[in-house]
Amino acid sequence: MVAESFTRRGHEVVIIDRETPGHGSTGASTAMLLWEIDRSLSELTQAYGFGRAARCYTASLRAVQGLLALTRHYRIPCHIRDRLSLYLAVDDSGKPLRDESDLRARANLPGVFLDHASLLRRFEIARAGAILSPLVADADPVELTHELLKVSIGRGASIRQADATAFESAGAKVIVGLHGGYEIEANRVVLCTGYVMPSIVRPTIQRPTSSWAIATEPQPQNLWPEDVLIWEASHDYHYARSTADGRIIFGGEDDDSAIEPQAREALTPAKREGLRQKLGALWPRSSDKIDYCWSGAFDTTQDGLPLIGPVPGQKNIFAAYGYGGNGITFSYLAAELLATFCSGGNSPLLDDFAIDRTA
Repeated sequence: MVAESFTRRGHEVVIIDRETPGHGSTGASTAMLLWEIDRSLSELTQAYGFGRAARCYTASLRAVQGLLALTRHYRIPCHIRDRLSLYLAVDDSGKPLRDESDLRARANLPGVFLDHASLLRRFEIARAGAILSPLVADADPVELTHELLKVSIGRGASIRQADATAFESAGAKVIVGLHGGYEIEANRVVLCTGYVMPSIVRPTIQRPTSSWAIATEPQPQNLWPEDVLIWEASHDYHYARSTADGRIIFGGEDDDSAIEPQAREALTPAKREGLRQKLGALWPRSSDKIDYCWSGAFDTTQDGLPLIGPVPGQKNIFAAYGYGGNGITFSYLAAELLATFCSGGNSPLLDDFAIDRTA
């Protein structure tokens, strides 16, 4: 996304990746393109004030809209589908979500609160309440990645398999040292390295964690009404979506004690069973035949917001870290913010998402 955004503005771009593009965390993503942030508007308002919280939410909404427009402009074949999202209460009271809905209306954000009866009647889900929101989507993240790379390369970008091991930004140019002794000289460098963060980036509000997901057998006859994207109003939430061939993907069971692959693998049987049971509780009609189970490591932040902007103490080096449950949405937002900034623009969002902010 960063390469596409910069090449669209006429910049000469070199992309380096030590892995095969689209593998790693991209392949593990469940690709729910939400604009609602891991921390509610109410929580962000309590932490930062209504103005800043509303600005972040509005930027996230516009990012989803921009990403959808981009995929349609280039006719990117990534199975992207417009959806509604259903943000479910997790306790016996719908009041917190009703208050959240009222605050969103004050910020001119779209959506409607559904009480227990309305939720049960329309979606056949028995929870105390929910917020139903438009303008979300789902997609195939690997195809999206490959097609965006094709667009960038078509504009002259080059891509190389390489591992950056050192950064020198004191001079007029940024020098990137590569494993094997080669160097790249650039006017600017954007770090999009996911949870593998170089030592020159030192945020204090992020932490790594792991998450698991399951995919059922195809069962188009058993899906919930309207194929809405589902997630819960809690910090360690579960989430669900369907696929084009009628599977249910259900994820969650986050665990910050098992980051390394071997540790995740050891926990996978128990996590798989936990997800199967919780899916059955949410949607009893679902088949309990699980065809796939996988896990991935990712980073979260204390306030649910990404880390985007200049790297403190490193001239002309920038970071694009779309941490949390909005990784794809925040990646598009980072690409647009940084490309605009490097073309002479600015935005208060760069302060909101600053690498060295405190939550």
